[in-house]
Amino acid sequence: MTPETKTPLTATLLGILDDGWAGLSDTARQRLATANVVIGAGRTLDLVRPHLATGAEILDMDGKLGQVAGWILDARAQGKSAVALATGDPLCHGIASWLTGKLGRDGFAIIPAVSTLQLAFARFKTAWQDVKISTCHSADAGEWFVGATPEHGLYKLMRAIALHPRVALFTGPENTPDRLARALIAAGYGEDATLSVACRLLLDDEIIHTGLTPAEAAHMTFPQPNVVLVERTPDAAQPSFGLEDLEYIQRSPEKGLITKQEARALSLAKLRLKPDALVWDIGAGSGSVGLECARLAPHGHVWAIEKNEGDAANARANAERFRIGNYTLCEGKAPALLDTWPDPDAVFIGGSGGELGELIGLILARLKPGGRLVMNFVTLENLATATATLKEKGAAWDVVQLQASRSQPILDMHRLAAQNPVWVVTAAKA
Repeated sequence: MTPETKTPLTATLLGILDDGWAGLSDTARQRLATANVVIGAGRTLDLVRPHLATGAEILDMDGKLGQVAGWILDARAQGKSAVALATGDPLCHGIASWLTGKLGRDGFAIIPAVSTLQLAFARFKTAWQDVKISTCHSADAGEWFVGATPEHGLYKLMRAIALHPRVALFTGPENTPDRLARALIAAGYGEDATLSVACRLLLDDEIIHTGLTPAEAAHMTFPQPNVVLVERTPDAAQPSFGLEDLEYIQRSPEKGLITKQEARALSLAKLRLKPDALVWDIGAGSGSVGLECARLAPHGHVWAIEKNEGDAANARANAERFRIGNYTLCEGKAPALLDTWPDPDAVFIGGSGGELGELIGLILARLKPGGRLVMNFVTLENLATATATLKEKGAAWDVVQLQASRSQPILDMHRLAAQNPVWVVTAAKA
């Protein structure tokens, strides 16, 4: 049986670096020199204009990225060969994946250049097989601040840095290495992170910086384009949940206004959080439940609300202490502000401020399908209100009464001291 003969591809996605024609392989040069249509960003096209075929149609895609697939299809329909230029390796944070979605896997050939990341790490003289690759090469994100939500342009990058000790990234004209350095300081990494920056690779004015502290980099200017490596000391191993009560900063002198470890552990189990869960924590108190939710959902986010100014300050201090970056705390009394939050996968109510029935109705309406609502009560009245409201709304629910006792020393022996009973109410949205 004869193998099927495929029609030769007439479109090529070709990687190129700032050394232009000189850095291309013979195959890449031939493909480019004979192309009828050449597509690229203005600065990239300028690198190869003298080597293009006479009469070749040159299309500048600056501000017109969405038209690239159409241009290639038009060229193909006319029987013309087309080459689209991309920086470095188009499959590494480049346009190859997007173009594949438009043209299909068989719609074009890919000839990559060395990735700018590979080149940068060669300049840094350090291996890169263990790095997490990220980017902030996007619209102006503004300065990073504690409590920023996933809408912030630096959020994904800051989560990558929180979860990985070595992160390589592409910057942009506004989201620069010095802005990143300030973000590291704001996030609590000022003392244990370093930045290496490769600027204008392969150009005559190439500059390489290694081992900069965030404080040094925060006030420097870095020529564009550049690539950054962020390295930091890995966080000491800590449990994802189950921290001791006294590890949290609490209101003084009234210590004990915190969801106790035993009730916290059961409540977190009932929430059944996925790694990317969006969580509401209503009545945050010292922040213990919400902060442990944030650790259990490292790719998600927690929105918390607390009406007491002192408790809110403690929750923020605890978030800073444990360097929890996927946590936003608002001061106020629910249900205020909840309409500004995205629909949740899970909700915890530790305090309702007298609006319990209204809150339960609002939450059941906003929960995503399969979402869970977990509530802790120490009074019969709140338990009765919760179960009655859940029954009225037709929600499936269950109650666990948790009665825990802790050992206490007495003379040279120990006794058990009972804690107050807690009712843990769980409701699930079908």
